Amino acid sequence: MTYALGEMIAVEHGGMRVSRRTLVGASLAGFASRPVRSELAAMKHIVLLGDSVFDNAAYVGGSPDVQRQVADLLPQGSQATLLARDGAFIADIPSQLHPLPRTATHLVISVGGNDALETSGLLDEPTTSVANAMEKIAIVADLFGRNYSAMLEEALKPALPIAICTIYEPRYPEPRQRTAAVTALAVLNDRITREAFSRSLTMIDLRVICDRDEDFANPIEPSARGGAKIAAAIVRFASGEQSSGVIGKT
Repeated sequence: MTYALGEMIAVEHGGMRVSRRTLVGASLAGFASRPVRSELAAMKHIVLLGDSVFDNAAYVGGSPDVQRQVADLLPQGSQATLLARDGAFIADIPSQLHPLPRTATHLVISVGGNDALETSGLLDEPTTSVANAMEKIAIVADLFGRNYSAMLEEALKPALPIAICTIYEPRYPEPRQRTAAVTALAVLNDRITREAFSRSLTMIDLRVICDRDEDFANPIEPSARGGAKIAAAIVRFASGEQSSGVIGKT
């Protein structure tokens, strides 16, 4: 994929002066068949919060990470700030919000995967019945949901537009492990979607966006290809292309 990094030749587009980088970015985000919208042309400052879904530079071998891909899709004068940290948990989001830039216009949060990993040993525990197994998962999910709700209350305090991401489905090579993880994550993602919709927040469904093995650098981290798809969804949210409901395919 060609990113046209740093190409800042100004062109006239519909009477508005925009950079070629903006037009290339718009094409990548699925806007190529339409004029650049005024919402996209307006200056944005997107802040990325969460874990290695956004802080994935260590996993892409020198290819653009998610923050850089978001920045390359934005018009000149806009920016994307990475406050997400590899290894972060739901409880870490309030501390990431503490240095929130004063110019921030949009927040995007992707967190919860490490919380799920921390409790994944549950999937290997013996059980007496399917009902007993479901009860154990429900206990984990209830705690997850309470922690996620408390985190969102903190994230809402700056009164900025927020998009939250579901936890994508890991690409474990062993089919049994993958099936168990996907099934358990569906319960946790239900908590995420409930929290999003109860607050009328935009949800970016990474399960739908990162739907191919090539979207992953390893079983649980996005590749440059997957990052490009995630970045396009983030820009759709911030541009007003889809500011409520669910963003899936980009």
